[in-house]
Amino acid sequence: MITGRASGWASWGGWSVRLDVAVDALPGRAEAVLARVDVPWSRRWSELAEIVAELSRRVRGGPGAVAVARELAEVLVRAAQGGGQRAAWAALVERVLDLHAVACAAEPPDGRELAAWLLWLQTGFAEPPEVRLASYAAALGEDGLASYRAEAVARFSRLPVIGFGATGRYDRERWALLRVMEELAEHTGDVDLQVLVLSKDLSSGWHYLQVATVLRDAGRSGEALDWVERGLEATGWRGAAARLADLGVDECLRAGWVERAVGLRRRAFVASPSVAAYTRLRAVAVAAGVWAAVREEVFAEVAGGGADEVLWEVLAVESESVGAAGGPVPGWLRRLRADLEGRAAGSGR
Repeated sequence: MITGRASGWASWGGWSVRLDVAVDALPGRAEAVLARVDVPWSRRWSELAEIVAELSRRVRGGPGAVAVARELAEVLVRAAQGGGQRAAWAALVERVLDLHAVACAAEPPDGRELAAWLLWLQTGFAEPPEVRLASYAAALGEDGLASYRAEAVARFSRLPVIGFGATGRYDRERWALLRVMEELAEHTGDVDLQVLVLSKDLSSGWHYLQVATVLRDAGRSGEALDWVERGLEATGWRGAAARLADLGVDECLRAGWVERAVGLRRRAFVASPSVAAYTRLRAVAVAAGVWAAVREEVFAEVAGGGADEVLWEVLAVESESVGAAGGPVPGWLRRLRADLEGRAAGSGR
């Protein structure tokens, strides 16, 4: 039963939205139920469920349910703030939003106004509901989705980036906009949106790896490698650096950039010498046909200090390999042993 009309405009998140729409009795009934605090919660909840069921019948019955569903959604979202029974509230609001989306598909409102309302609903509350854009795609249309995207991106872009090693401050606005952007990126499949979302938090090397992985999966090798380099610089070749280097090398080899792959493996070994890093460097340098030159250069770079312990391990691994093959000891391996023994004697060990 229609009880009246509201007219004028309201401002939601910087957007102006018309209010000259029918106001139905269902939202009023919901508010009355919610106000009866003397009635047991189970009984009030049953009455709210019946109201939602009535909305479902209205939606199935034909046009005219868009405004009703929208207003009922607002009533329930407001009621759900800061209370208990969060899972139950979320399910109820989700059901109403599903019905609203169905009603909008049958009787599309102005796409830009719908976009404004959806953004307001998701960012205007401490505990906002989740909105599935796929359900609203037809009603939003190209103009509505473009408007939604432009406003969401503009607001999200103003948020500060959480830098490496920093502890991010995820306030209400950041959480809400992050959820909006994640849903938007998933709905559109837009890689640039995914990168924008992920690059707002660069507090660890793993975040750089996430961005690089998304770009790699999208076939954007050059950009993926740029993010690998940024991550390696930020981490100082620690933490996620090994995974970053692996991704970078794999992508270089896939793209045919062999020299760049060797360079990454070489920098990884010099930055953090280990037998594993040495083995990976050897594999890619041998395949590129530059192992002899690279080997001598990196040994010279890491010689001395704590790296000699690693070189002793390298010597043992290579010597065992030569012994197993039954061949003569190569000259470079004899020189490595002599260099290590000479430094050990000079240090008094």
